[in-house]
Amino acid sequence: MGTLHELHNAGQSVWLDFIRRDMLVEGELDTLVEDGIRGLTSNPTIFQKAIGGSDSYDEAIRAALEANAESSAMEIYEGLAVADIQDAADALRGVYDDSAAADGYVSLEVSPHLAADTAGTIADAHRLWGLVNRPNLMIKVPATPEGIPAIEELIAAGINVNATLMFSLEDYEAVAQAYVRGISRAEDPRRIASVASFFVSRVDNNTDAELDKIGTEAALELRGRAAVANAKLAYERYLEIFDGPSFADQTARGARPQRVLWASTSTKNPAYSDVLYVEPLVGPNTVNTMPPATIDAYLDHGKADGSALGSGMLAAHRDLEALADVGVDFAAITAKLQIDGVQAFADSFDDLLATVAEKMRALTLQG
Repeated sequence: MGTLHELHNAGQSVWLDFIRRDMLVEGELDTLVEDGIRGLTSNPTIFQKAIGGSDSYDEAIRAALEANAESSAMEIYEGLAVADIQDAADALRGVYDDSAAADGYVSLEVSPHLAADTAGTIADAHRLWGLVNRPNLMIKVPATPEGIPAIEELIAAGINVNATLMFSLEDYEAVAQAYVRGISRAEDPRRIASVASFFVSRVDNNTDAELDKIGTEAALELRGRAAVANAKLAYERYLEIFDGPSFADQTARGARPQRVLWASTSTKNPAYSDVLYVEPLVGPNTVNTMPPATIDAYLDHGKADGSALGSGMLAAHRDLEALADVGVDFAAITAKLQIDGVQAFADSFDDLLATVAEKMRALTLQG
């Protein structure tokens, strides 16, 4: 049986990819922190399921309506989300302090509808940063072409950033360089933190579909290998940028590297191991944000090998090269994944507001 503390000892921090009010109120998050959770991430889909799938928020929605019957669904949602994020940040504040601001972060996303709006993203990030008012907040910004300059500006302004929706090595390069530029402009980089959220399981889902269409023996042998190979190459580039001489001047100023965070780590294909996107990706100075089911799977039968991520780099290169050999356009797959990811989060955000609006109507009718 593995433990989250073993992963931390191997160099990897586990963040929980989930939030719901009852886990905050009833102390479940406090227990998870004791068990080794070192951060938390949220997104519109998580909030939609939390608010729509329970009555944990009904009392707060009713109170907000009593205070202002003209409140919009957006205003109600934001009040709920900010309160949850603040409570989660407070629960993780001890981790933040004990780790000298390396861990203990809670992520909140700018509106997904701003993914193609640099100025709007920057303004929304500053607004949310002020609303939550916690030093261990991270603002999630998508790694779209318009999000990249926003990431640089926010880092330069001293705002912690979780750069998200990265699927390709090109996405990673753009985000890492934006961080380097931003941190070099920051007046005091010592308390600024950032992670580069590199998505994993979705890469296999879409690549496997293309391999199945091709159907040759060589193609089918590559199923379930692209995502881990892609992640390993991103980590290889991380080492080149942040462990090499190019970042030394910023390290001397007290800046910390922008850690790679593995996102979308639940296994979607039941034919694959339920810890496929955990065990091979354990390595120094990384983060894995896991949903509860993946944490449970790891705790049941996972193993922490701190050398796993750095090993097999040649094989990872070969696996991605082999995709082209069998006729897979991997660059097109990863580009479409980001476009689809932005749209999926925008749709989830709209569904979230619709869920809140329905709750508001139901509670108003109840009186």
